[in-house]
Amino acid sequence: MKQSFGEKLKSLFSKSSTINEDFFEELTDMLVEGDIGAKTAFEVVDELESICDKEKIREHDAILAKLKELLLKDVRSVYLIPEAGKQNVWMMLGVNGVGKTTTAAKLAKYFKNNGVENIVMASADTFRAAAIEQLALHGERLGVRVVSHQHGSDPSAVVYDAADALRAAGPGLVIADTAGRLHNKENLVRELQKIDRTCGLKADEGCYKKILVIDSTTGQNALRQAEVFNEAVKIDAIIMTKYDSTAKGGVAVSIGRELGLPVAYICTGEGYDNIAPFNAEAYINEFLSMQG
Repeated sequence: MKQSFGEKLKSLFSKSSTINEDFFEELTDMLVEGDIGAKTAFEVVDELESICDKEKIREHDAILAKLKELLLKDVRSVYLIPEAGKQNVWMMLGVNGVGKTTTAAKLAKYFKNNGVENIVMASADTFRAAAIEQLALHGERLGVRVVSHQHGSDPSAVVYDAADALRAAGPGLVIADTAGRLHNKENLVRELQKIDRTCGLKADEGCYKKILVIDSTTGQNALRQAEVFNEAVKIDAIIMTKYDSTAKGGVAVSIGRELGLPVAYICTGEGYDNIAPFNAEAYINEFLSMQG
């Protein structure tokens, strides 16, 4: 039977394996398999090997603890919440299929449960008719107002109207769902930059956030996506979706190391309540199978 990533790691760090060049090579391969990415894996293991040589560390547990320490340095986390008494605008970014629209709804429910009275969702993905309908359905189920225009209309105008609707209701949060057609990159970037300007104008100072949604199961593709969106509009935080038994999730390490981007929330299932603030230490423990 094929071993899982966690089982392979446990096996490598069991007392039976010898600490030598082969051990570190195998560890590098495993980190790559865990979606950390070749560049980051090589750099981390080189640093680990050098520390182990210098500090004469030969025990499996001590090497694992040192590896955890090194990975934790790269993983960034941030606890993002709307500022009370202010007009907050959050733009949700990400390619189609990562669960962006559902994540917008999960955030709405999460903040509604945590005392944010006024929440408006904006259907700014006007190119995918299904996205408008999907957000409307979420709004209906959650009792959250959704502002939308016709299919194909200007996404910036939708955000503008949603922000005006929030302003009329009182302080709170606008969550704007945007398009993610990466195959049409130039147009997408132009469109996002236009929405970006609108969001910046409509939010109170310091209350505008750009959040990239990535699928935990897509590995280094997620890093490439983060690079593209960050270049276009300068991302504030990441939300990782589909983080379940099929997701090795190591991409948070390479995104932190290469782009300096923090993770704010993690989604573990389809339900509205399957969202939680990201905990870097718990994440690395799970990644290295150190939990329990």
